[in-house]
Amino acid sequence: MEEKKRIFRNEWKYLTSHSEADLLKDRLLNFLVPDKHAGRQGYSIRSLYFDDYNNSAYSQKLMGVYSRKKWRIRIYNYSDAKIALERKLKRGNYIYKESADISRDEYEKIIKGEYTFLLAREENLCKEFYIECVCNVLRPKVIVDYERFPLVMDEGTVRITFDSYVSAALGGFDIFDENLPKLSAIDEGCEVLEVKYTEFIPDLIREILPLKEQEFIAFSKYVVCYEAAHHMTRLTSDISKSRLSFRGI
Repeated sequence: MEEKKRIFRNEWKYLTSHSEADLLKDRLLNFLVPDKHAGRQGYSIRSLYFDDYNNSAYSQKLMGVYSRKKWRIRIYNYSDAKIALERKLKRGNYIYKESADISRDEYEKIIKGEYTFLLAREENLCKEFYIECVCNVLRPKVIVDYERFPLVMDEGTVRITFDSYVSAALGGFDIFDENLPKLSAIDEGCEVLEVKYTEFIPDLIREILPLKEQEFIAFSKYVVCYEAAHHMTRLTSDISKSRLSFRGI
């Protein structure tokens, strides 16, 4: 299978309020259209993020390393109709996403640590994921949930997304369990605005974005959800230890 040429896309990120986001959506809908998969309300995204033994993806993001990568398995609306194994490459403000569809059974094997089937897959991405899991001890770290409303424009391959209710799902790594408790990972009333484009961004859109009082941010859903989930884990552990100490155990 011939590997296609990697074309990196520009990516801008902002944090904005729900009210500002609603205003922007109204203005942008005059020029962009909702993604064909979104409908009128958007859709739910759930991603299971992986990291290696040294938590490299997490630490490199915090250090601002120019070139880095993240692995995840992503589903939509809690359904197994499409399960995507993805790797996101980052080069400063440029991104490249690779994806390979996997089955529910293949997902279950990955969660159980049964990776050998990946070597039989045609996609190089699957074989590279196998190497990461076996050699670098890549393992599930946190589930990230949010609601997305995407807008697209053919000119410049522009894609603008509004991601709200960014939360860490706690209590396990079953991405199909809708009842996992959630812990909000961003300030209440905020959402993430992402602007992606390949060739150029039309002047018409550039005049609307960015918001005058805002600047680009280095925001990672994986990082904020990982920190929220692990803070809760530490807090629960400390409470349990305090109770055992109180009982004299």
